Amino acid sequence: MKEFVIAKADDGRRLEKWLIREMPAVAMGQRRKFFRLKRYKLNGHPAKEDARLSAGDVLQIYLNDELFDKPRREDPFLSKIRPALRIVYEDEHVLIVDKKPGLAAHPDASEKVNTLITHVQAYLYQRGEYDPAEAGSFAPALCNRLDRFTGGLELVAKSRDALEVLNRAVREREVGKFYLCAAFGRFKRREGMLDNYIVKHPGARKVEISLRPCPDGQRAQTKYRVLAEHGELTLLECELLTGRTHQIRAQLAHANHPLLGDGQYGDARRSEKYGMGYQALCAYRLKFRFAGDPGPLAALDGREFTAGIPGFVRRYFPEFEP
Repeated sequence: MKEFVIAKADDGRRLEKWLIREMPAVAMGQRRKFFRLKRYKLNGHPAKEDARLSAGDVLQIYLNDELFDKPRREDPFLSKIRPALRIVYEDEHVLIVDKKPGLAAHPDASEKVNTLITHVQAYLYQRGEYDPAEAGSFAPALCNRLDRFTGGLELVAKSRDALEVLNRAVREREVGKFYLCAAFGRFKRREGMLDNYIVKHPGARKVEISLRPCPDGQRAQTKYRVLAEHGELTLLECELLTGRTHQIRAQLAHANHPLLGDGQYGDARRSEKYGMGYQALCAYRLKFRFAGDPGPLAALDGREFTAGIPGFVRRYFPEFEP
């Protein structure tokens, strides 16, 4: 038997997460079996898997010494990466990170290592919260993948329960997604709605806009609000009511207001004088309002999170204050 006094740094942590970090040699199946056999006692009472620790708690573990001493086999890839994450919020179920524009969300043909999901995996692995070698281990998952050159808030599920709730919440519009973008031209209306259909052909790099329903089209709805104007540029806040491929970029280009720096849907030569090599678009704000059971994400209900002010806003709209 070994006895531990819970440190202040672990106040509020789930016991199961503490055990994963402190006893990596114990596999998930074994760990659950030991709970059933009452081998873990918290303050003198049999502990439950979902127990939360408090600073000063006394944890007694009735297991063989070798289970404490055997080191975890090091992952040669995740152990060597130096995670570079701008974390906006974190709890045991979810991470919200502010992604830099230019960083791919997942590995692709042009980048295999330096991606957001790789940095997330390395961060959680080095904290003892994720181990790809452990049978049944949940791999962290991005719930609102952004384009490589779109910066801003990425929502990461750290558990299966969180992924299920987040996927449902995003689908049912319980997560408000707000973007900042710089578009060419002045808008006649200070507020409005872009409402049409997006058509994505297999293998095509661009989507098309249809004003009418069509067999391959998906309805796309975006609310917009003018925040500031500077020369020929307009700063907009866009709220996604649907989540289609390239939705904001394609809809604004179709409305003759292409994004600054967007050479795919706009005119690259028009953006050259501004020195923007990628689209001026940032996933700036997330707002949580659960209609259903938030389950493990109850701590997020009613809260909002914002990214840092994008560089294109500071550069071209210096008078803007959020």
